[in-house]
Amino acid sequence: MLGALLRLLSACGGVWPTSPAPAQSSSATASAAAADHHAAEGRDGLLWWRDLARCHAGELSVAVVQGNHVLEDQCRVESAPPLGTCLGVFDGHAGPDAARFACDHLLPNLREAASGPQGVTADSIRDAFLATEEGFLALVSRVWETQPDIATVGTCCLVGVVHQRTLFVANLGDSRAVLGKKVGRTGQIAAEQLSSEHNANEEGVRQELMAQHPDDPQIVALKHGVWRVKGIIQVSRSLGDVYLKHTKYNTEQIKPKFRLPEPFSRPILSANPSIISRCLQPSDCFIIFASDGLWEHLSNQQAAEIVHSHQRAGSARRLIKAALHEAARKREMRYSDLVKIDKKVRRHFHDDITVIVLFINYDQLAKGHSEGQSLSIRCALDH
Repeated sequence: MLGALLRLLSACGGVWPTSPAPAQSSSATASAAAADHHAAEGRDGLLWWRDLARCHAGELSVAVVQGNHVLEDQCRVESAPPLGTCLGVFDGHAGPDAARFACDHLLPNLREAASGPQGVTADSIRDAFLATEEGFLALVSRVWETQPDIATVGTCCLVGVVHQRTLFVANLGDSRAVLGKKVGRTGQIAAEQLSSEHNANEEGVRQELMAQHPDDPQIVALKHGVWRVKGIIQVSRSLGDVYLKHTKYNTEQIKPKFRLPEPFSRPILSANPSIISRCLQPSDCFIIFASDGLWEHLSNQQAAEIVHSHQRAGSARRLIKAALHEAARKREMRYSDLVKIDKKVRRHFHDDITVIVLFINYDQLAKGHSEGQSLSIRCALDH
């Protein structure tokens, strides 16, 4: 199937068509750079993209497609010394508020946490996650009486940091980071999953929850063929979802589908991220950071081969296009018909999908200096 998908993407030019760039004067360097920037960024209906941008770790490609009536995915990239290149993918659930809050605050909190003498460490990243969680809890506390539904909103958080030659990946929930690395002498690419997923459909996650809650035989429940924490939510770690962390917010003020029949003495969900670090190697080519909407339709290896088999520009929206082709195939419909479906109804076919592909420039990192200006990117889709 992958070969057919690659051929289809190549035949289609790999990405959605864009309007031609305006004519440029070869002598106007600044104008040409501005034109290149605008040509690399665009929007087509429910899709937004930034095809290629230079950052301190190398280059990156970003794209988001909306499936929900209200966009619940958010993403952000910040690249500047001394921190390096930082990016976040935030996949909200039960509403957009927690994802927007995390997008606003998590990377700034990381900058603050890493400003001390130790710099970027697993501890400083963890501190940034916990500071963001505390900030969202304070927001819930302030508006609880007038907006109780905010207690049931949460988000998965996937954060990547390239600081000097070290890569950090931190995760809450079931978004995923996948490394594409060269193997052997033939230039083949191999996919390596870097992030741990906190989803109750994983046997290890269920065992972890049962060990943490030995007195609760209903800590995980199988409903309609899907394992859920307390029969309600699939993820076991998240930012927000305070109704499953603080019993005072699990009251009759929230919707019945979120209420638990009895109070709880310890938090059911956690905001403590899984964090890995690794020294980047010359064989490490790129990392795909994406919300679970992508991985519902593409395997790690399929995604890595699509990136590896095409030019860098447009990599993120090329992956989204491949996922949408697969979503259409599963429903026995044409891709051209799928993309005509409006938001909300589109959610029956695919989730919001966010993809960031970071191409590592190992030589640049090894020299200890970075090229290019500071970079800041956020998804420009309307909420």
